Amino acid sequence: MEEDNKQFSWTAKLDWLSILSMLNLESISQIPEFKKDKAIKRITKFYSIEELMEFEPEYLDKLIVNELRELMKKELVLNEKKQERLEREIREKIVPLKKGGIIRIDPRDLKDFKGSPDDMLKYFYKKFLGEDDDDKDDDKDNYNEDNTGYYI
Repeated sequence: MEEDNKQFSWTAKLDWLSILSMLNLESISQIPEFKKDKAIKRITKFYSIEELMEFEPEYLDKLIVNELRELMKKELVLNEKKQERLEREIREKIVPLKKGGIIRIDPRDLKDFKGSPDDMLKYFYKKFLGEDDDDKDDDKDNYNEDNTGYYI
C-alpha cells in the first residue's frame, strides 16, 4: 500500500495534456488504461521511486511519451493516417473557397439545433465537406443591373 502511495506521488506530476500533444492525440480516452499502467510500471522498473520524485515534470512527461509510443505504435500510425486524410479532404474542398468562393449559411437551418453543438458541427461538416447544392444554385441568382447606360 505504501508503494502505491509513492507511485501516485510521482505520477501526480504528469501533465497528461502535454503528453497528448506530444503524441498528437486529441483525447485521453485514446490511450487505453492498461497501456498507461504498463508504461508507468516499465518506468518504475528502470528508476526508483525516489529518483522519479526528483525528476522535473517535463522529463517525466517525455519518459511516459517514449514508453507510450512503443506500446501504441499501431494506434498512433492509424491516428496519423486519419489526420492526413482529413487534412487532404479539407485542402481539396475548403481551400478553393479562398479563391472567391461564397459560403452560404441559412439562419433558418440553425434554429433547429436547440443548443446542441454536436448537431451543429455535423451540419457544418456536411455543408462544407459533403455534397453541397449551393454550387448548382449560383447560376440561378437574379441580378438587377442597370443596362441602360455607360458608366465611367
